[in-house]
Amino acid sequence: MESMQARHFTKVYGEVSCLATPVSADVREQLQGDTRFITVNAGWSQIDAVRASRLCYSQQWTLISAPRDQQIRTTLPPGPCIPVSGELLSALSPIGGLRAVVRDTGGHQLLEIWDHHGLRKCLNLTALNKHGGVYDDAQFGGLSWSECESRLLYVAEKTKNTEEESSWDRSVYREDWGETLTNKSTPVICAVNLHNGLVDVLPGVPADISPGQACWAPGSQSVFFIGWYHEPFRLGLKFCSNRRSALFQLDMDGQCERLTGENLSVFCPRLSPDGSTLIYLQGQVFGPHSQCLSIQQLDLNSRTTSTLLDVVHRPQSDGFAGIYEALPSSCWSADGHKVVFTSACQNRKDLFMVDRGSKKVFCLSSGLSDVNNKYGSWKLLTIQNDLMVVCCSSPNTPPSMLVGFLPSLGEAVTWHLLQEPIMSFDFLWTVLEVEPLPEEDNKNYPGLKFGAVLVKPCSPLHEAQTPLVVFIHGGPNSQFAAEWNTTTAGLVSLGFAVLMVNYRGSTGFGQDNILSLIGHIGSQDVKDVQRAVLAALQSHTTLDPNRVAVIGGSHGGFLSCHLVAQYPEFYRACIARNPVINAATLLGTSDIVDWRYTCVGSHYSYNQTPTAEALAAMLAQSPIIHVAQIKAPVLLMLGGKDRRVSPYQGLEFYKLLKSRASPVRLLWFAEDGHSLSRVDTQAQCFVNVVLWLHQYL
Repeated sequence: MESMQARHFTKVYGEVSCLATPVSADVREQLQGDTRFITVNAGWSQIDAVRASRLCYSQQWTLISAPRDQQIRTTLPPGPCIPVSGELLSALSPIGGLRAVVRDTGGHQLLEIWDHHGLRKCLNLTALNKHGGVYDDAQFGGLSWSECESRLLYVAEKTKNTEEESSWDRSVYREDWGETLTNKSTPVICAVNLHNGLVDVLPGVPADISPGQACWAPGSQSVFFIGWYHEPFRLGLKFCSNRRSALFQLDMDGQCERLTGENLSVFCPRLSPDGSTLIYLQGQVFGPHSQCLSIQQLDLNSRTTSTLLDVVHRPQSDGFAGIYEALPSSCWSADGHKVVFTSACQNRKDLFMVDRGSKKVFCLSSGLSDVNNKYGSWKLLTIQNDLMVVCCSSPNTPPSMLVGFLPSLGEAVTWHLLQEPIMSFDFLWTVLEVEPLPEEDNKNYPGLKFGAVLVKPCSPLHEAQTPLVVFIHGGPNSQFAAEWNTTTAGLVSLGFAVLMVNYRGSTGFGQDNILSLIGHIGSQDVKDVQRAVLAALQSHTTLDPNRVAVIGGSHGGFLSCHLVAQYPEFYRACIARNPVINAATLLGTSDIVDWRYTCVGSHYSYNQTPTAEALAAMLAQSPIIHVAQIKAPVLLMLGGKDRRVSPYQGLEFYKLLKSRASPVRLLWFAEDGHSLSRVDTQAQCFVNVVLWLHQYL
């Protein structure tokens, strides 16, 4: 019977997980007489269950418009999807239509230059032995064309000099940048001359920083880059916008100048179309790992910096709650007067434009048409020549791709659907706004609200009431937006309702909301989740209050274990992925050790040693102290290569539950990390989760 169920659950998961998502886009234009042809080339990602891998492919559309008309007259049907194999990075040249690709062939990394006639040049970067592996991650990586299109910039790992390395040196520990960046230690900026095929590692980068996000400065005689300080030692960078870093300018002679302040976190440099202004995101060092950011603008002529968009402490009257997301590589309007970006906004992700003159923010998704109101979340892929290409989705609508021209101030965008998903789902979803009880209000940050997204079947499949799965995000400074979520869609397809909770401390609700959680984890966030669950049960009577389960990963796993311990009669089952169980013992094993101090309200310093008081506070906030109260069966899913939360946290919890004869099961994925992101792992996790829910709900 269980094997039949497992096959059915696998089939359902395959249906929801194989739907493609647009991840990148490029726009090119060509004038022919009175007609403007706009080519949109999109990159897509899709899971292939047969090969247990992620596939990438490209697809192209042609839009027809008048030369100076900001309206699309006709959209021609797209061509067939073209699979893309082994591409690490790619970039179109600004003028000549050349395409640069860094490709991994298994044993070598190649740099390819393509034009309209085919492959124009190919360099074997591995054989040149100027550097190690090319960085293709979002943190450091990038591929940048010079203005004359004769040179390219990228970032790679510094080459080890094995000839000078003695046998005694080969075992010396090399620091890396933590979770998902374990093979990244010492990056270097590389420039390749396409005329002679020579690759140079640029000199002059200060020895105490790791460079990344490099791009050419105007004139292509110098380079802008972000440098992350790695002394006295490296801390994890993934999902951390609070690491000390600075914006630098490096010329070809090795002269390096720091352009930003001393104790800041900066990233995402983006040069204006006319080369006069460089914008970048800026945040605080240490504290919450994800926080509300400001957009700074550097006038390259006067070398003065000003704030374009400041940190938002509380959501504004128009709903805007600040910027929390990285800027896309292309985010400027054609005239350089406006910047377009995506950001978390309460329980959604939305599309915004800030006008540099007035510094006012405008929402670009709002409007009266069906297209505008259909989607819960919007993501900007690119804006080029004022044409925006966006990815939109909702909990019941898989990702679609839309295009629209940037409007004049005060006007709405006319959106055109390029590609809708091959299927949609008959779910209901709604956003809940939740207020804490008066006795649970935060005295330092009073009056804060939070929210949740409820997704449920249109009608219960077999029974009068629907079992509820409470889904809690990690971070803790993260967000569940009203967007397509494979796990949620799979669970709802199988008859469960899912409540995705954004407790106080989540992004998208202002900086005060994030700061309110410091010193209150394990209490404020636990109460918020329970408050959201009770609000959902009260307002949606089709939900079954006697069949409630909880699921979460990382800090969401921490909260899941807290909830079944603090409300032992309420929850019938618990699923935790790589949960924090004992914050005190996690102190020396996590790549983000600073958060362990921040979460209890302490300021972190590199030379900090734990005190008895700090360790006691960490332990007091941990679910391990409540383990004796747990009655619900617990399913644990652990990644053997997790650098953020040691899998031995979950193992410790497993042994304690076993010693009390509590129902517990542990899944161990030896080759996976914190996010359990391998395709085969995700499929196994989903099936085991549903089997667990069916057994105990």
